[in-house]
Amino acid sequence: MTSLIKKNASGNTADGDANLLVNEVVGVPGGIGEAARQARAAAYDTFLRGLLPPREGVALLAVGGLGRRQCAPYSDLDLVLVHAGVPGTDELAASIWYPIWDAGLRLDHSVRTVAEALSVAQDDVKVALGLLDARLVVGDQALADALSRTAADHWRRTAIRHLTGLREITTARWQAHGELAFLLEGDLKEAAGGLRDVGLLRAISAAGITDALRPAVRAAHLRLLDTRDALHQQVGRRVDRLVAQERAGVAALLDLRQLQPGASDAARRPGAVVDDGDALLRRVAGDARTVSHALDDAFRAADRLRSDRSRGGNGRPTRRPVARDVVEHDGELVLARTAIGARPDPSLSLRMAAAAATTRLPIARATCEWLAAYCPPLPAPWPAEARAALITLLGAGPGLVPAWETCDRYGLVDGWLPEWTRLRSLPQHNPVHRYTLDRHLVQAAHEASRHAREVDRPDLLLLGALLHDIGKGLPGDHSTVGVPLAQAVATRIGLPPGEVELIGTLVRLHLLLPDVATRRDLADPVTIASVAEAVGDTGTLDLLHALVRADAAATGPAAWSDWKGRLVAELVARVRTALDTGVLPEPPAPDPELLAGPLPVVHLTGDRVSVAAADRRGLLATVAGCLALHRLEVISADASVVDGRALVECRVQPRYGLPPDPVPLRADLRRAVGGDVSVTQRLRGRALAARGSGAAPRVVWHREAATDAVLLELRAADAAGLLYRVTCALDEAGALVRAARISTLGADVVDAFYLVGGWPDDDTRARLEAAVLAAV
Repeated sequence: MTSLIKKNASGNTADGDANLLVNEVVGVPGGIGEAARQARAAAYDTFLRGLLPPREGVALLAVGGLGRRQCAPYSDLDLVLVHAGVPGTDELAASIWYPIWDAGLRLDHSVRTVAEALSVAQDDVKVALGLLDARLVVGDQALADALSRTAADHWRRTAIRHLTGLREITTARWQAHGELAFLLEGDLKEAAGGLRDVGLLRAISAAGITDALRPAVRAAHLRLLDTRDALHQQVGRRVDRLVAQERAGVAALLDLRQLQPGASDAARRPGAVVDDGDALLRRVAGDARTVSHALDDAFRAADRLRSDRSRGGNGRPTRRPVARDVVEHDGELVLARTAIGARPDPSLSLRMAAAAATTRLPIARATCEWLAAYCPPLPAPWPAEARAALITLLGAGPGLVPAWETCDRYGLVDGWLPEWTRLRSLPQHNPVHRYTLDRHLVQAAHEASRHAREVDRPDLLLLGALLHDIGKGLPGDHSTVGVPLAQAVATRIGLPPGEVELIGTLVRLHLLLPDVATRRDLADPVTIASVAEAVGDTGTLDLLHALVRADAAATGPAAWSDWKGRLVAELVARVRTALDTGVLPEPPAPDPELLAGPLPVVHLTGDRVSVAAADRRGLLATVAGCLALHRLEVISADASVVDGRALVECRVQPRYGLPPDPVPLRADLRRAVGGDVSVTQRLRGRALAARGSGAAPRVVWHREAATDAVLLELRAADAAGLLYRVTCALDEAGALVRAARISTLGADVVDAFYLVGGWPDDDTRARLEAAVLAAV
């Protein structure tokens, strides 16, 4: 037995009732699967029949999940009380609704006559769709039949007209919730390819437009319903979003303990641990793809029917050539008759995909099936025409993703890139990622097309974007593991050896610029020299700069920010100077206003905080703590001594979105750097109270990463005041910090501290490391 969220009559959830094991009033069974859903529907029916005595001219209809007998463990009840104008319906409705609320059930309800219900359905397509699922629970059978029959007839007559508006509503929902097949934490109901879309397929089938509910769609629908059942049971309440922390539990409830088809090669090795949550995500992705593809086909069938009706059933569909061997026919791309009759060209599927992406027209289903069956495999190396078609496809901008997905649906992509089987629907376990790996790679190519005019070789940028994460899912650093895989693809498609090598360089170094920009001192000549040596030339530098921006945009909003963009651009500019002139750029001079006037000096300008004070130890820690007290995150910090003045310059951003009041911030900084003990005590009390949690922190040392310092890198959970605590600990342990760089990755940080002096001995390193870890 499972519980139901208990509500009072006002609709508020009662505290403590959401986790009850049994709803004693209704007795709704739990469980997963079709039988369990039918049993829940029967239990609801039994309960509801006890609330409405038999009465002529009144019928209680179930719509939604209960109407379809597809009740999840924590479903809402959607009910319509239909009447034939009998008196006292308001009192009758209240006598039904209040016991339902008292039983702890969530309820969506309405009271209407048949005429009122049909009138609303004419104006509201959602109501029209809901009435297609209407099922009598108790009451006047003839009244219920009249409404259901009339609503179905009305829908069949008006569906084509309603589908235009419905498609707009659906597109807006997709934009809000994304595509379930590619999301790492998708909404099983509202995302594209989810349960809501199955309802649209059912409505299109009911209109007689096309048989949208094919066996594959029905099977995918049942599996998605099972997944939602398991999610409700796992969480203990109504929820439709499959978040990462629930995947393993849901997979266990669904008994997904075996390796699913298409799992990574790493998981196939003996002794490898298979992530049940990954198997679940792959299954959901496959089912969502099936639903999305069926809905695309159904909408296109409706478009063709609408076009035919606009021609009065006469006249021939529009037909025009759009590329060699490719013709537009009635809004879809098909093969020219000459291409079908002749010996197929191995590049034909790629050329069709490129045409679809550039024209943003869909490929006809029959054409995709023909290409999958009869287009011969590409030779190795590819002919130039196939290579050119691939680059055109990747550079098509917004048309790339739908064209690629259509070709992937029919197995064409596996023929181009056999590696794609391993990458398809592969989860990415970093919280900054929105998409599965396959969608991320295609999205990265799409984003890279925005920067094509900034580089000398846009073709290599597009290909590098598609292949940059090809090593993910395999043991080891994906930037290293992916190099031979990407080079093998580049060789197979026919690139010359020098360009193959460059593709490998892009894959190996695609994280170099953001890692260095956020974790290293850009004013240090060693930083610039090391990047310049790794990159080699300005052409490669430009490709990497474009690739990092495309990669970040395809990852998600948490992967990029204005400050990160500025840091990367600053690094690129400095490295370009070094590559062009052979001379390392001079470090920036300190703000001259910090070197004049009485001490202390405090400047607040935009995202910069600059302080000058009398030289003393611990100044950086004091400034960092004061900034944390005012809810400012420090992105970078530099400390130096010029003419006897200690200078601290920080780049900051608000921790919670709103900048602090500059007046008290400036006052606290002046008092703190002047040695005011009361401010220091306030800093310690607040900062030490807010520590991070999660996996154990780790310290990594870098020996030759700076000119006059060694680098201590802390990898830990993010927390307010972390920089203050660590700099205090280092200061108390006798280390002098001249710079700090803070890089936030989701809930974790990688903080780099430049410690003045040579390489410390083993005992000193151990002592400093222990002090840092104790402070975390």
